Parts: sequence; C-alpha cells; structure tokens
Amino acid sequence: MVTPLPFSQACENNKAPLLERLRQIFNAPGIVLEIGTGTGQHAVHFAAAMPHLQWQPTDHPGAAHLAAARLEQAALPGILPMLELDVGNTPWPAQEFRWAFSANTAHIMAWSEVEQMFQGIGAGLPEDGAFCLYGPFKHQGQFTSESNQAFDQSLKSKLPHMGIRDLEDLSALAEAVGLVLREYYAMPANNEMLVFVRGRSDSTRTTV
Repeated sequence: MVTPLPFSQACENNKAPLLERLRQIFNAPGIVLEIGTGTGQHAVHFAAAMPHLQWQPTDHPGAAHLAAARLEQAALPGILPMLELDVGNTPWPAQEFRWAFSANTAHIMAWSEVEQMFQGIGAGLPEDGAFCLYGPFKHQGQFTSESNQAFDQSLKSKLPHMGIRDLEDLSALAEAVGLVLREYYAMPANNEMLVFVRGRSDSTRTTV
C-alpha cells in the first residue's frame, strides 16, 4: 500500500497564480531560499517550471520531514537538499541566495519570528535579489475581506501569537534591514504577494 504524501489544498489552489508572478520576478539564475517549505508542493511545482533556478527548501526542524518524500519522488536537479531552518537561530544554514520566497508563514509565526525572518533575509539578500512574501495581509490595520477577519479570529483562538499581519508593519521591518516594499499584487482568495527589494523608503510602490 502506497502511503499518501502530505498534502495542502491551499498550495494546490495557489501554485499556478503564484508561478505566474514568480516567473516575472525570479527571472535570472540563482538560488531561491524558501522559508517554510511545508509539504513541498510549491518547491516541486516551481522548480520544475523554472529550471534556471536552484530551489533551496527549508523548514522549521519540527516540520522539515514533511516534504522529504515528495522531494525525493520528484528527484528534480534544481531542488537542493532540504535544510532545517529556525529563523531565530543564527547564522542561518543557507546564507547564499539571490531570491527568497515564503508562503503563508507570517500569520503563523510569532511576531518576533517574523522580525527574525526579515533580519535573516536582510542580511543575505543581494542588490539584484527580491523577497516574495505571500499570504493574507491587513492594510493600515484594516482587513481586506470578512473572510480574512474570520480567519484571523480563528488563528488567534488556536494560538494567541498568530494572526494576519499589517502591510505597513511588515514594510517597517523591511526598511529596518535595508529593504523596501517595491510592489504588491492582489492574488486569489483575498491573498497578496509582497515583493521586497534593496532600496530606500521613498522607492516607487506599485499595486496590481
């Protein structure tokens, strides 16, 4: 009997629209540091579609095993060996990368871990790189939909440290480490993708 692979319906639903955007941003060879690989569905889908990249999957030590079987089964040359990454433990095991990507992590992490994630990326992201952060976000403290507000309440009822983060608060974390929110894109299911790059706080911001 074949053991089913760990599976996320959310990853299955969003992998195509995410790929459409990531193709435009991760448009040159380099290592992509993925924070929070989870089931590995994104890693496999993106690495197969963008062979010019080397995809570096990572996850918290307690969750890094979840993607192992899927990554082994895929056996893609562009996927590097999984690394255990606790954002609060420095130096990070993956210090060389051109691009960074994380999906649906900021609202699960404690705020201190979100800060540490930006600090680690800020320390390693090169001048020509970009950090793409995907998930639901608030704008100026306001939810963008009733479903996101209900999701936020559900998260906090499980663990008080979780919750949907404010775009302006994340921008402040980025600016503290030399990054700026260059643009953000509306995505399906009331999610967004934020794109951070090296720059000053007066850089142009584009909403799409």
